[in-house]
Amino acid sequence: MEPLTALIPLFFLAALVYSMAGFAGGSTYLALLVLFGFPHPAIPKIGLICNVIVAAGGLCHFAGHVRGRMILPILLGSIPAAYLGGRMPVEEGFFHFLLGLSLLVAASRLLLASRSSEPRRPASWKRRVAVGVPLGVGLGWLSGVVGIGGGIFLAPILLLLRWADAREAAAAATLFILVNSIAGLIGQFTKGVWPETSMIAALAVAVFLGGQIGSRLGANRIPVVALQRLTGLFVLGAAGRLLFF
Repeated sequence: MEPLTALIPLFFLAALVYSMAGFAGGSTYLALLVLFGFPHPAIPKIGLICNVIVAAGGLCHFAGHVRGRMILPILLGSIPAAYLGGRMPVEEGFFHFLLGLSLLVAASRLLLASRSSEPRRPASWKRRVAVGVPLGVGLGWLSGVVGIGGGIFLAPILLLLRWADAREAAAAATLFILVNSIAGLIGQFTKGVWPETSMIAALAVAVFLGGQIGSRLGANRIPVVALQRLTGLFVLGAAGRLLFF
């Protein structure tokens, strides 16, 4: 079976599962591309393009839950960091190590997925800036270098800080993924060879359809937590291959 023939339905399913929880699926796209043996310079480019498509569609459904004052400091740190990360040349061994660690954390997040969340707790603007800007810098840089959207990391941090409830965290993650994937992609334009247009177009259609269906189904109609945990096992396997084999 040709790699693209197998990847199209897998990318569709990944977009569907992740979009139901407000994510774009970047960790699974990257895991699939690694497992199918794609060259490392192409992996973040494909992942970021798919992130943009799914997050843009998801934001249409979550826009009403975006809290600007909460997410703004994080975006101020993340956008330039994502662009610089996208521009940064990365040696293949270090890229695989960084990607493996990212997938390991993402898999842990998926395996520990839960519907429960505590009520949000107000935070001062000064605290939002002091915590949000450096948080954005770290996640933005990772997004640009590796091609993972970062929303899968941001959402649980916001819930842990009690800056957002579950819907607001999903909305913030979707916006974060969108703007940082765009910034990282602009940075990626400056380096490396790009994948074939026909392959990008086919995967783009797959994730667009999966993302639209997933966003509309929502978390209350399908057992999203169970699906995320199954996906987490797959991502964990990809992380193990990168880090230990």
